[in-house]
Amino acid sequence: MIANYSPTPGVSKNRPALVVKNVSKSFGGLKAVDVKHLEIESGVITALIGPNGAGKTTFFNLLTAFDSIDSGSIELFGKDIVGVASQNLAKQGMVRTFQLTKALSKMTVIDNLKLGALHQSGENFIKSLFTPIWSSQEREIESRADALLDRFNLSHMRDEFAGTMSGGQRKLLEMARALMTDPQILMLDEPMAGVNPALTQSLLGHVKLLRDEGRTVIFVEHNMDVVRDISDWVVVMAEGAIIAEGTPDHIRSNQVVIDAYLGVHHDRELSNDV
Repeated sequence: MIANYSPTPGVSKNRPALVVKNVSKSFGGLKAVDVKHLEIESGVITALIGPNGAGKTTFFNLLTAFDSIDSGSIELFGKDIVGVASQNLAKQGMVRTFQLTKALSKMTVIDNLKLGALHQSGENFIKSLFTPIWSSQEREIESRADALLDRFNLSHMRDEFAGTMSGGQRKLLEMARALMTDPQILMLDEPMAGVNPALTQSLLGHVKLLRDEGRTVIFVEHNMDVVRDISDWVVVMAEGAIIAEGTPDHIRSNQVVIDAYLGVHHDRELSNDV
């Protein structure tokens, strides 16, 4: 569980996995992200929330190198990762999923999983010509993939095309495929969006298990019931900046957060005054 940190934007953490300093991103004349300082604690579940247009998705894309920052620095376990391509971030232990799943619909479920494994000898053209070089590794990868299918209750879909899966099953598949890289940090973009209640409970359990395994989880979410259920720490964005941090209970009663969601005059009576 997370330490008893002060619920202050930019508070320092004991074991930060990610450290963000003065990161900004503008589109035309609009500054979408302006984060002065943020540290993400290792081994806990951190939720990134905020009203629509707060800059959450853009910030998420900056952290995972799907967008480039205009200025500032991002450190992963103390190493500067600005300019590192997203596929190389995966090799360094940070992977992400997407709100709109990226399953390869005309490949089988098992092949979708196997595709996520890193450092496959068979991906090298010369080595691929000599089966003994990669066949044992291929068997090991398939064994890991089957274990993940069992973990996520998808074994019955093993040889089906991914395009036949429901939206919730695709969310499970994408999370399982991310785990094929054995990541230290898993970034989940609205993992519960469009998922039916039964599969939502399954996904919640899987996310908690990631933390129990010692992994760091960062997720964007709009459903506050989900945030309260699984997050250890919550980071709140508004107008591109971090306006609050704290435990779910603290954030729930934080007046700054309430005003950001509902407007600073939400509790005033309506009048005819201009």
